Amino acid sequence: MSAPQIEIQLIAVVVAAACALPGTFLVLRRMALMSDAISHAILIGIVLAFFITEDLASPLLIVGATLTGVVTVSLVELLNRTGRVREDAAIGLVFPVLFSAAVLLIARYAGNVHLDTDAVLLGELAFAPFDRFIVAGWDLGPRALYLMGGILALNVVVIGLLYKELKLVTFDAGLAAALGFTPAVVHYILMSLVSVTAVGAFEAVGSILVVALMIAPPATAYLLTDRLPVMLGLGALTGAVAAIGGYWLAHWLDASIAGSMATVAGLLFGAACLFAPQRGVIAAARRRAAQRWEFAQTMLAIHLFNHRDTPDAATESRVDHLQEHLRWDPDFAAQVIHRAERRGLIHRHGQALTLTGEGMRVAQEALVG
Repeated sequence: MSAPQIEIQLIAVVVAAACALPGTFLVLRRMALMSDAISHAILIGIVLAFFITEDLASPLLIVGATLTGVVTVSLVELLNRTGRVREDAAIGLVFPVLFSAAVLLIARYAGNVHLDTDAVLLGELAFAPFDRFIVAGWDLGPRALYLMGGILALNVVVIGLLYKELKLVTFDAGLAAALGFTPAVVHYILMSLVSVTAVGAFEAVGSILVVALMIAPPATAYLLTDRLPVMLGLGALTGAVAAIGGYWLAHWLDASIAGSMATVAGLLFGAACLFAPQRGVIAAARRRAAQRWEFAQTMLAIHLFNHRDTPDAATESRVDHLQEHLRWDPDFAAQVIHRAERRGLIHRHGQALTLTGEGMRVAQEALVG
């Protein structure tokens, strides 16, 4: 691999890890759309700051974009609190207006600078290694790597310091308020982290990949674990895998790096959605099938229990009678009897079925409720 290839992958991994940390709390708080809103709405902050400084390298662009992100969150909450619209509708109202205004300003007054809409939406990670961080004539590497490394460190420090508060506010904001915490302050700190991260990743990877890396890896991790610390780590790891896998997919297809990384992130989520041990589609289907067989065995146990020691017990306990009484077809009845025998609920003597002690216990528990 060449040095630029290594640097591109390093930048992508750092961006993915930085996005996954605040993204985990967005996913848990069901605010995934907020990352989309912030990543688009901050453009107007960048544009307005550029009009003031007329310097694309000015740190004021980051400050302006971060403040715009916080303003976006405030406007969404303001609209939501009016009770006229729900939160998703408020997001859908606020960010298109801000983003469209920024696009109009770029087209009208900044058409000859790098703030073109293609770069904004798609980014161009392949160009990131050419923007170097040079100090006293020493080339220290890509500027984006240092910028996103600093943002990753900031996210780790803030989340580490406010871990208890973020966890409590995320899972039970009412309890957090009752215990003396201030959920609104924690909320705006989290949104500020999202804004800073989106702004930092904006130029290198574009707004679409920011959203993909902020939501898809944490959503994948959410399907694989119930523990918040593990989810944070898995989200960052999944983002890194998507970044590296996406880079080589783009290399193989000769296609957009950002688009390929977003595609791999989506494929990883799809794989987790299908094969996750507890929350995957296949695991859920197997669980439903197991519950269906267990319910049928319980029904068989209740049937035998209700007719034990009665004059018609000999008839009701016959295998060929189950089809008539329980409306089971012969193949299904044979499967239920076989599974109930293996589970130790019944004994079979020819066509006659009798409950075991375990079968009587299961029937009594089911009847008692």
